[in-house]
Amino acid sequence: MYDDVLVPTDGSATVAQTLEHAIPIAADNDATIHALYVIDTRILQAATDETRTEIETKLEDEGEDAVAAVADRAAEASLETTESVRRGTPSKTILEYADEEDIDLITIGTHGKSAREKQFSMGSVSERVVDDAATPVFVVREA
Repeated sequence: MYDDVLVPTDGSATVAQTLEHAIPIAADNDATIHALYVIDTRILQAATDETRTEIETKLEDEGEDAVAAVADRAAEASLETTESVRRGTPSKTILEYADEEDIDLITIGTHGKSAREKQFSMGSVSERVVDDAATPVFVVREA
């Protein structure tokens, strides 16, 4: 049923909780786990010329660490993994990746933001993914 399971990661503790669901689903279906980190290009655009390179390097390093952490957890369950660090707007890039890679299930964590927090941050990535995905989405709320 599921051959490819996407786990978008931001390196937060919520991803560990998401993996508690994604790994058994993938293992039960002998699926590949796709770990994806999106460098939010809006952050780079807002940076000054003096800080842009430093911020970009930091985000790239965070992304590599985040996808490696997902891959390590999947490897413990003997699952095949694919790691990717991309640039763009997170929700759009997640959905583009899902389409390009024929993802069967997106497992994504949510931080359970209040209505005020969502308004301040222009919504949540997980909410946009759920609203716009052509693929089933499994949402794990942060404990």
